[in-house]
Amino acid sequence: MQKITLLPLFLLLLSCEKSSESKYELLQSSEWILGKWEYKNTDGILTENWTKINDSVYKGTSYFVKGKDTIHKEAIVLNQIGESLTYKTVIKGQNADLPILFLAKETVENQLVFENLNNDYPQKIKYTKGNPSQITTEITGKQFEKTTTEKYNLKKVK
Repeated sequence: MQKITLLPLFLLLLSCEKSSESKYELLQSSEWILGKWEYKNTDGILTENWTKINDSVYKGTSYFVKGKDTIHKEAIVLNQIGESLTYKTVIKGQNADLPILFLAKETVENQLVFENLNNDYPQKIKYTKGNPSQITTEITGKQFEKTTTEKYNLKKVK
């Protein structure tokens, strides 16, 4: 009698565990973004560092250093809410240091694309996985009434 009672309980626990794994499938399929990434050129070093906070949240920092000066500093939260991914960024010195929200536009394997057409610049942010040690970031938008795209090929350093 005791075995019959435990079997439904065991099956219930298994089904709960499986459903929680797939609950954040969009974010989990983007695990390739995790780690420390760098892009170096004569102007300076762009660094992005992504860590997993929990099953539904990845946290990122992005900064550009020229010599000893930090030219750009950004805090990012990549979050899955329901069936949507959001990219929330706070850029020091922009938008009164208030968060700017971008919504996932496309869900393509090895690519993250976010848009906010109401933002001044950028309106589109795209991450593409090249290989396990490289990602490409592209930011696109209108500046001075011209559409511009900045593209960076980052190498994994950690």
